[in-house]
Amino acid sequence: MAHFAKLGINNVVLEVLTMDNIETVDRQTLVEDENIGIAKLQKETGHLNWKQTSYNGKFRKRYAGVGYTYNSELDMFILPKPFASWTLDSNGDWQPPVARPADFVAVNQGGNYKWNEETQTWDVNPNYIPFTP
Repeated sequence: MAHFAKLGINNVVLEVLTMDNIETVDRQTLVEDENIGIAKLQKETGHLNWKQTSYNGKFRKRYAGVGYTYNSELDMFILPKPFASWTLDSNGDWQPPVARPADFVAVNQGGNYKWNEETQTWDVNPNYIPFTP
């Protein structure tokens, strides 16, 4: 399946649609072409701004989700900004203004520390449960 992100104002992803890969193939070269899929979606939906996204992250860094932003300079989809103080690095990742603690463990958007935007510090997460196999 080919996946396409519908982009709204400021290239924010509004939804992601799919189509069969065969619908994106150039009939002369037999090569998939993003522009063929985009033209099909433009014709079917009337919406003009689309970008193909990769479900397995092979291109444009990550699979687009609703609320993500397409960054044309980096040619990748960027996660929503987690906090006002964080900045985007050249790899398309949000970085805090204060480095994560050396023993930081991230688990499904949680972990042993949580960012405190008000104090600009990493606070111990009282709800963290370490994984033990």
